[in-house]
Amino acid sequence: MILSVEHTLYYSYSNPVSLSPHTIYLTPKASPNQEISSFQLEIEPAPNIIYKNIDVEGNTQTVAFFDKLTDKLSFRAKVEIVSEEVNPFHFIYFPFGAETLPFKYPEKEFALLQPYLTNEGVTTLIDQFARQISSEANWKTTDFLTRISKYIRNNFFYEKRLEGAANSPETTLISRQGTCRDYAVLMIAACKALGLAARFVSGYCYGSERQAHELHAWVEVYLPGAGWRGFDPTEGRIVDFHYIALASSAQAELINPIRGGFRGNAVSSLNAFVDIRQK
Repeated sequence: MILSVEHTLYYSYSNPVSLSPHTIYLTPKASPNQEISSFQLEIEPAPNIIYKNIDVEGNTQTVAFFDKLTDKLSFRAKVEIVSEEVNPFHFIYFPFGAETLPFKYPEKEFALLQPYLTNEGVTTLIDQFARQISSEANWKTTDFLTRISKYIRNNFFYEKRLEGAANSPETTLISRQGTCRDYAVLMIAACKALGLAARFVSGYCYGSERQAHELHAWVEVYLPGAGWRGFDPTEGRIVDFHYIALASSAQAELINPIRGGFRGNAVSSLNAFVDIRQK
């Protein structure tokens, strides 16, 4: 399957402003079952300096510097990716004991997974929530991950919020509503409560009416023998070949698609649009 994505972000300012350096996470990540055919990033006004880095977690980041006053700023990313159809459940736990919760990661993996195993966001309420879902899944690792994804999908009210940080996991759990990034942060905290290494992922989801025109967010969990595997609490399913990842991180706010600011007496507004199609 060939997927084509066009993602536009348009900032407007009430008065001309001076732009600070902007960090951009719009470059798709290749995977064993996905090949990037083409990628193009258009920025207006054109930066006077632009370069690409690999950040501390292995994501491609673009950094742009600007030297002129402007009352508008736009980013347009165009990507085409070949996505091979695969069974997302086709993996084996090793050691086999990891099929059941709780388990211990192999020593060398455990050392590398520390940023994804912190107790940030894990409150008593989150811990109780995670244990309840796990008990219903008979403490089976895969069943827990699929069950909690479906639970959030079926029992929470989805809201659209373009800007701002994700709400705390407990706020989302109590209110029973949130955006895809709120749901992802909640599921990450629930996974950590049970000793599962988990991280935040931003990207696109093809085939969902809800996500057809928006940047999406989901969760990846590190499973011994299977590596990083994605689960989507907004759609209530395991991540498959319909998803395109842009970046992943232990901290959601570090991989916002655009990070930057401006200097000047002005009010800013943002409009964003995503178009995902199968070719």
